Amino acid sequence: QVQLVESGGELVQAGASLRLSCVASGIKISWYDMAWFRQAPGKEREFVAANRRTGTDTFYDDSVKGRVTISRDNTKNTVYLQMNSLKPEDTALYSCAATVNPVSDSNATVAREYEHWGRGTQVTVSS
Repeated sequence: QVQLVESGGELVQAGASLRLSCVASGIKISWYDMAWFRQAPGKEREFVAANRRTGTDTFYDDSVKGRVTISRDNTKNTVYLQMNSLKPEDTALYSCAATVNPVSDSNATVAREYEHWGRGTQVTVSS
């Protein structure tokens, strides 16, 4: 059974930093492309960042580029999302996702490309 379990979300003030973690079980993430998505109340889920299994290819949404870094530690079967200079508009439920099919810059942002999902961790940024 595949499980993705996120952690690290909390209430912080604008300008703060957070590191989210996503621990996978039931799969080896070295065989998977991984991503983070977020969903704010009343809004659709949106792409944040993706990291290909090579570890060197990454994709970011323009809204977070320069403030967010996705990384992975295959030995710990864990993916991270380092977020800096947080803004109130970053407030959302952050979920990680995995796909065994290689993604590219044309589909890394598409949620339906990912077959495994975690339940999410809540990030709230106060102004």
